[in-house]
Amino acid sequence: MKEKTLIEKYALERKSDFRKVLSAIKRYNRIAVFRHIMPDYDALGSQLGLATWIKDNFPDKEVRTFGDNHVTFTPRIYPEMDSLGDSWFKEPFLAIIVDVSAKKRIADPRYAKAKFKVVIDHHPSEDKVANVCIRDTSASAATEIIVAMLSSFKGYTLSKEAARYFYTALVGDSGRFQYSSTTALTFEIAQKLISTGINISKIYQEMYLKQIDDLYVTAYVLNNFHLSPKGCVAYYTLDLTTQERLKITTERGKENVNIFANIEGINAWCSITEDKKEPCWRVSIRSKEKDISGVANMFEGGGHAQASGAKLNSLDDLPKLIEALDNLF
Repeated sequence: MKEKTLIEKYALERKSDFRKVLSAIKRYNRIAVFRHIMPDYDALGSQLGLATWIKDNFPDKEVRTFGDNHVTFTPRIYPEMDSLGDSWFKEPFLAIIVDVSAKKRIADPRYAKAKFKVVIDHHPSEDKVANVCIRDTSASAATEIIVAMLSSFKGYTLSKEAARYFYTALVGDSGRFQYSSTTALTFEIAQKLISTGINISKIYQEMYLKQIDDLYVTAYVLNNFHLSPKGCVAYYTLDLTTQERLKITTERGKENVNIFANIEGINAWCSITEDKKEPCWRVSIRSKEKDISGVANMFEGGGHAQASGAKLNSLDDLPKLIEALDNLF
């Protein structure tokens, strides 16, 4: 007997929940796919990849995607989200929510109007919002779970368009396969996507394309970063005045955080960006080896072992954050 692939083994362990998702997709003619606010590659790639797969295989169904558009990924990499009034949500529909750790972070609160709800995610969470919840915190990306699920459904197709979305998500959330969450299953999922014929060279060019103005932002970061007292942590801050001068938005503040990833002696690195909407300071934290999610949890955040987010209500709390990271090493 032929040995099962990693994808097959993974799907077999979740066979019951995966079947419930397919049954729900078949049952509802109107389907809405949601994800978290301020989306990243995994949120958008998982959302659009799943929506595309459903459209490809169930062309008679109405499939919609909801949430805020990304400040630079849209429309360069991903199409704009659907913009519909409340009347659309009055008829029965299925809500599939991907890559969301907490219900308060779901980009459109109208998901709550759904007759049936499905959550597919890889973040730790205690929120109970769904009839079916498939959560695997060991997965490198929500897309990893979704593609394994779709691969277990026999007789359906995975188009190049859907695979392209999924691949951006997988690459983005695994740090281009560098984070510790990357496993043999991650690479098998990547192989599955590449086998559809997607052009990964073009995908990488689209994902990491920079403009001339971006060089000035990078130059600012290199000239204004700080090291922690113990020298283990590198970080930079971007207040509102600096953001305006550099012509960037708050959402883009973390784009240069990984510039410190391969510097000897630096074990964690952060971007701290002022957000006038709340107001607060948005923190993105990355690390080489140790789990920094615990520190993120101390500052109203959380996430993954090597990639987490946090929030500071004031820069007065910044020394406490840096000290906590310093103490990890």
